[in-house]
Amino acid sequence: MKFHQGLTSERWRKLSFLEQMANIGMDIDRAIKWQEKKNQFQSKAALYRGLELLYLTIADPKNRQRLKELTRLREVLNDYFFCENIYRSSTKLWHSYFFPFNYAARKISP
Repeated sequence: MKFHQGLTSERWRKLSFLEQMANIGMDIDRAIKWQEKKNQFQSKAALYRGLELLYLTIADPKNRQRLKELTRLREVLNDYFFCENIYRSSTKLWHSYFFPFNYAARKISP
């Protein structure tokens, strides 16, 4: 299922790794905020958008050397949102993980 209408893998690959991760982080942040507001429908929609972007990032050839981190990220996100949270992730952890990507992406953007 496609959640970002009009987004192609070619267009996604034009973004830097920092920009890709910042965009993923924005959707994960939205998922957390909707979860805190007890709106599971909106939370899942944001999560699915974030996961779609993560899958595109994993498939991007320029990120081959980051596959271990990216696939672990996918595993831990799925555990946090869908399973028993055996890795004991938290909102604070997700914010501290994704915030540097947002900050760095803004710094390098013209």
